[in-house]
Amino acid sequence: MNIPIVVVAYNRPRSLARLLQSLDDAKYPHQDIDLIISIDKAQNNQSVIDTANRFNWENGEKKVICQETNLGLRKHILKCGGLSIEYGAVIVLEDDLFVSPNFYSFTEQALLFSKKESVIGGISLYNHQLNVNTRANFSALEDGYDNWYFQFASSWGQAWTKDQWSGFIQWYNNNPDIENNINVPAYVRSWSSKSWLKYNIAYLVEKDLYFLYPKIALATNFSDAGTHVGNDSTIYQVPLDYGVERKYRFSFLKDSLSVYDAFFENKKLHESLEVNQNELCIDLYGYKSETSQRYVLTSKLMNYKIISSFGKSLKPHEDNILRSVDGFELFLYDTNSPEQNLNKQDFDRKVSYNFKLMPYKIIRRLFLRQSILKIKNLWKKITKR
Repeated sequence: MNIPIVVVAYNRPRSLARLLQSLDDAKYPHQDIDLIISIDKAQNNQSVIDTANRFNWENGEKKVICQETNLGLRKHILKCGGLSIEYGAVIVLEDDLFVSPNFYSFTEQALLFSKKESVIGGISLYNHQLNVNTRANFSALEDGYDNWYFQFASSWGQAWTKDQWSGFIQWYNNNPDIENNINVPAYVRSWSSKSWLKYNIAYLVEKDLYFLYPKIALATNFSDAGTHVGNDSTIYQVPLDYGVERKYRFSFLKDSLSVYDAFFENKKLHESLEVNQNELCIDLYGYKSETSQRYVLTSKLMNYKIISSFGKSLKPHEDNILRSVDGFELFLYDTNSPEQNLNKQDFDRKVSYNFKLMPYKIIRRLFLRQSILKIKNLWKKITKR
């Protein structure tokens, strides 16, 4: 496959130069790969244009496209994704990303594999290690394959085939209303109208499709300050794949244990619980607000009959269910049977599960200091009366 690399740039010359350098350092199977640098129109954007023009691309043809009007991120990404129709597939990278030397090999193999698996709606180069809905730590269950399935489109390095893109854009052009779709996380629905990503996520949810994600990232995110990011941040940085070039081992959906919905919840847990998937709501992060299913597997304390309970020690947390770890931190409820729940949550264990010892101690000290300050301020107000 001759898959072009499309770089989406705006007003960050330093970010663009860093990404282009990582592209230059990467490995490629042949020297017939188009590099398209698409620059959205902005005031004082000459340094970005100069950076793009100066870059020497030795692996194929380089094209610098300066948009005549300001498209904004949403329209700009949609326009770049549309190049998959012309080329048959496309890799899209925003300018604050950084790629692994193996990114092209992984993407090429993943796109070819996706032609054999109809549930794949796109390819991610990024690998989440944080649940963006709750800010809790996340890791996909290790099942021996180089990929996992996620009902959450990627914006930090992504690729589509022509057919994958066509399916999404046809749905998108019908002006879908996603605001009341409770199967799309409220956090995602709250993103601004400038977001293209929330629509791609809603499309996957509605059509029951998935992005194929790598177990080890092929792209990471610097979150440089810009139009949509206030300050530089390392919160979304993840380790990159620097291994030797290899043939990746991809799972089909039916064989994978690592399949997640848009809430970062493992959709295969019903198999170990022997509960019909259509009757089970999986909510281990305690984030889902509504459900119509009879059974709920959650970390919340709810006043329903407890069918099973589990501890929360193994990581990722779904492994506690898969391995039947004893405890009273995760519960399977029957919502048809109201019943008082006498269990109590251990705040220390709940917090420490997501943090190593030293950061947790620091956080606890800060929490105590803030509480003492609040009490002092309240006392001052009372004594002044």
